[in-house]
This record gives sequence, structure tokens and C-alpha cells, in this order.
Amino acid sequence: MTGAARPWRRRSRRFARMLRQPSARRFALLLLLLAGFGVTLLLVPHPDPHDLPRLAHSLGGYAPAVAVVGGALLLVALVPRTFVTLAAGAIFGPVQGAAYALGAALLAAAIGFAVGRLLGRQFVAERVRGRLARLDGWFARQSVLGVITVRLLPIAGFGLVSYGYGTTGARVLPFLAGSVIASAPTAIGYAAIGAAVSSPGSINWYAAAPASLGLIASVLIIHRWWRAERQRRLGPS
Repeated sequence: MTGAARPWRRRSRRFARMLRQPSARRFALLLLLLAGFGVTLLLVPHPDPHDLPRLAHSLGGYAPAVAVVGGALLLVALVPRTFVTLAAGAIFGPVQGAAYALGAALLAAAIGFAVGRLLGRQFVAERVRGRLARLDGWFARQSVLGVITVRLLPIAGFGLVSYGYGTTGARVLPFLAGSVIASAPTAIGYAAIGAAVSSPGSINWYAAAPASLGLIASVLIIHRWWRAERQRRLGPS
């Protein structure tokens, strides 16, 4: 019993020493923040889409600013971007809804990246080794195309990816540009669908066609990335 308890005690002491480091405490705060968002997302009821258009009338001229800032805060709180874009389309229509959804995505990407960089980057940089260090270097060298590729992959939600990017060595401008470009096709499509839900018959179904561009673009970009990686591994012939 005593021998079995010793490894656990050593791990506990190492964990306690690690938590005394400022970078570890900030990283723990980031994890607690994300966990809190996840629990809140499960507990808070979702609004009825048919009630959303009335919100714009009650807000008056402040509606666009509230839509962008409010949508960004929802994305930062890990609300799925699909829901935010559908809601924007239901409230403002397909064109304005898509524009406000993209504005919210840009602001949310900047906030998530900044929080991840502030709370998690130092902790990650101090501990990455081997393959993780090479992966971190890949993020640091990423262009806009690389960010688009990651954004289009179904690996995590929009907000979670933003936080994760902040903990890497990625550059902020390619990250923001890639985030907006990757969000554009589905923003247009889902805003049109949201508008159709709140006003049936007023939206041509062809307006939702851009939603399929996300899948097409992801296939093309992944194929291009795979070819580039293969050529890099093979080296000059």
C-alpha cells in the first residue's frame, strides 16, 4: 500500500510545484474558462428562431453593432458558429446577416487568439518537445492557406480553434485573414437558411448554395496541402 502510494505522492508534488509557476496558473485558468463555457452551453436553453427577428426591431439603430459584438461573445463562449450565423440570417436577412456573422467571426477570432496567447502560450512554449515542437513550428510558419485548411477541418468548434491557435506560435494577421476567408462560404449559406426559416418562401433555395463551397474548398485545400507536404518530404530531386 505504501509503495503504491509513493508514485502518486511524487506526481502530486510535481503537480503542486508546477502550479506555483505563473505560466501554469494562467494555463489552468484558460482550461477552467473553457470548461465553464462548456457547462454553461449545456445548461442555458436555446431561443426559438421564430422569435429572433423581433430583437432587431427592439434594438433599433444599435442592432448591427449588437449583432457583431454579441455574436462574437457567443462564439468566444464556444457557441457553435452555425447557430450564430443562422440567428443572424433570421434576424437581418441573408445579406446583412452574412455580413454581421463575418464581422462577429473576425472579432471572436481576435479575442480568442488574444486570450489563448495571454493565458496559454508561455506554458505551451516551455513544454513542447519533439514532434510537438515541430507541430508548433508548423503553426508559426503557417500562411493564410494553412489557417483556412485548419478552419475547414471538422476538428473543433470555431471558438476552441481560436483559443488553441493563441497557444501556438502562429502569427495573428494570417490567422485572422484565414479565419474570415474560411468562414465566408458557410456564413453566406447559413444566413440564407436562417432567413428562410424566419420568412418561409422569401428566400430562393439557390441562395443556400454557397454553403456547399466549404466542403469543396476543404477538399481542394487539403489536397494541395498534402501535395506540398509530400514534395517537402521527398526533397529536391
